[in-house]
Amino acid sequence: MFVRNERSIKEFMQLYPAVAWLIIIQLALWLLTGFLQTPIGNLIRDWGMGINFSISQGEYWRLITSIFLHAGLMHVLFNSFALALFGPALEQMLGKLKFLAIYLGAGLIGNLATFLLGPPLYSHVGASGAIYGLFGLYVFMVAFRKHLIDQSSAQIVTIILVIGLVMTFLRSGINVYAHIFGFIGGFALAPLVLNHVRPYNPWARPQRTDDGSIGFDPNRWQKKQRNKTLFKNGLWILLGILIILGLFSRIF
Repeated sequence: MFVRNERSIKEFMQLYPAVAWLIIIQLALWLLTGFLQTPIGNLIRDWGMGINFSISQGEYWRLITSIFLHAGLMHVLFNSFALALFGPALEQMLGKLKFLAIYLGAGLIGNLATFLLGPPLYSHVGASGAIYGLFGLYVFMVAFRKHLIDQSSAQIVTIILVIGLVMTFLRSGINVYAHIFGFIGGFALAPLVLNHVRPYNPWARPQRTDDGSIGFDPNRWQKKQRNKTLFKNGLWILLGILIILGLFSRIF
């Protein structure tokens, strides 16, 4: 489920538009707020970051907008890589709307827990809570929808989740509330979005039909091409572990 076989960025965007646009938006916002530090970027950051005191004063939009903002280059890159790695399979299985619902819903739950349980002046940014919501959805599949996830992917999810949870409590400067409750949110929302869902098909590609509509041809890629992905699969597993470690790095 975590092997990327797309031949180009264009094909990735065609297959997974929700994931692609989430990445584009958060990278663009980081360019404005972090790299260029333009006046409008500073305004966006001040207006959108999660600040518990401001939320208590009625600025509830911060529970959502803070998901798209990031503290530094490595922060946004690691979260973008994590989304590109773990998001596509879920978007194909759920569809764009359900995927966005689980992603933003888990992020909202994590930020709401941060507001209710965190210090009054606590401030935060980042998509880690939403990404942990995706882990929660995967873990629900591992536990209760085994037909939707293959054994190797289940093992990858389990290993990365254990590493992530351990690092959540070992590293300082981590928004523990967002991580834990984002995961719980994704797990809790999973039954609502997994009805009538088919397993992920990594070989599905858009194909034009005679009526001009988009269809999928799962047999387009031959079996011999699958063997070429074995090495790539190992690299993605390693990258996934590095991403989780990076989420807790002190460099951001």
